[in-house]
Amino acid sequence: MKLVDIDKKRYRKHLNWVFAGIAVALTAIAIGTSTILIRLFSTPEESNFWLNLAGVVIAVALVVALLQKLRPHPFMREVVYVWELKQVLNRIYRREHKLEAAVEAGDLDALIIMNFFYRGSKQLYELDNNLVTIDELVDKIRYHDKRLAEAGLTTDTDTFDPAMLNHSN
Repeated sequence: MKLVDIDKKRYRKHLNWVFAGIAVALTAIAIGTSTILIRLFSTPEESNFWLNLAGVVIAVALVVALLQKLRPHPFMREVVYVWELKQVLNRIYRREHKLEAAVEAGDLDALIIMNFFYRGSKQLYELDNNLVTIDELVDKIRYHDKRLAEAGLTTDTDTFDPAMLNHSN
């Protein structure tokens, strides 16, 4: 995965549209499906809980299928990129303590992974307006830049490959 510059306003606009679309679709499909199921299978003395739950499950399945179908659409580019970036950063975060120990031991792959982690996190902070703790992150980036320079590496993130996580500590 490569870090890509994306337009923050476009990302936020598209993300809001996607979230609104998901909410409307889930609501409409769940209510519509539940209503149909109740009309077809309910009796007056029965609870409709399971039929309502089935309507919600069907709605979730249909919306997930729709999102998978729309995933390659240009409108979804920024939203999908951020979603994938968050997944990769989460994989790194779960190994952060081991990776930091590997960095201290001089592991070049760990240095590259952590460089991607810090710079990708900074991009997410900026895109999501999470500026409360960004100064702490910038300090970590500066410290990590020194470690990269000592190892003869650049701050470029293009050498990162998610497959590196399969072989890291």
